[in-house]
Amino acid sequence: MKDRRSFLKTAALGAAVFSLDGVTGTPARSQGKNKIVKGKPIVVSTWDFGRAANAAAWEILKKGGRALDAVEAGVRVPEADPNNHTVGYSGYPDRDGRVTLDACIMDEHGNCGSVGALEHVTHAISVARMVMEKTPHVMLVGDGALQFALANGFQKENLLTPESEKAWKEWLKTSEYKPVINIENKSYTPTNGATAFNPLMLPGNVYNHDTIGMVAMDAEGNLSGACTTSGMAFKLHGRLGDSPIIGAGLYVDNEVGAATSTGVGEEVIKIVGSHLVVELMRQGYPPEKACKEAVERIVKRSPSKAKEIQVGFLALNKKGEHGAYCLQKGFNYAACTSDTSNILIDGKHYF
Repeated sequence: MKDRRSFLKTAALGAAVFSLDGVTGTPARSQGKNKIVKGKPIVVSTWDFGRAANAAAWEILKKGGRALDAVEAGVRVPEADPNNHTVGYSGYPDRDGRVTLDACIMDEHGNCGSVGALEHVTHAISVARMVMEKTPHVMLVGDGALQFALANGFQKENLLTPESEKAWKEWLKTSEYKPVINIENKSYTPTNGATAFNPLMLPGNVYNHDTIGMVAMDAEGNLSGACTTSGMAFKLHGRLGDSPIIGAGLYVDNEVGAATSTGVGEEVIKIVGSHLVVELMRQGYPPEKACKEAVERIVKRSPSKAKEIQVGFLALNKKGEHGAYCLQKGFNYAACTSDTSNILIDGKHYF
């Protein structure tokens, strides 16, 4: 009887350990728990304009500042750049001629804030942070988001610059005004020597992207992230992509890592992309492989559509390792670990 009881006790303990993971039999905690790297801050962000954003974030990180402050300061740079028509001020408007901004932010404690379809305020990311810190909510949208921003000291301004307004009016001349998804990309005029058949012209790609996503780890080994955009050019009024949605455009888990996305947000939302990437890192996937798995999920859901759009994921784990993966050639990201190391890296691609 004693031997039988010992056997049953041992078997029960083994089953309990297996149930923690449910796949490999390895406890999830030990599988996803990475060694924390302290004293080696890092910031990574999407696209070429991420380098300027990283430089601003690094000014905070190198002084021992908090990752949350760094990512907010970093993405504020492209938000205020009049030459960037996909984020913040001077962003291309929706098909009604209204510039609407989406943003979200998340800190090392799992706190998060978001705004959607926000008009007349350049720094949507700072409004999102205020939603996180001053309200019991996660997201405010539309007029409510604007009222909240104005009540908390933000100034109302016109975000539609003459250049963006001109582009919108040119689009209206040749594009049929009806709810066709990504119609702006079908009438997009190639630039920089690209041709209409160049894969770089695909929706969400390097000449027609729509987001800056940034994740960072500070000297204490803590993670935070930010994501901000003016969305797809000439979208239907009221359209939200993945950028303001926690778990889609951005996700941070301070025990595991952080991830963000760029490209056609509708496809990211369908797989809860950034959360998926972080959960894969929890299982032991390195950042690039986790991003690749998320991209492959999109391809599996809709193979034909996947060939016609761009989506990219960027991830950073607790070891300070980073990586990215995308559907099409053309996605890149910036990585900064010092004043002299702020490099641009081409993401590997599926097609």
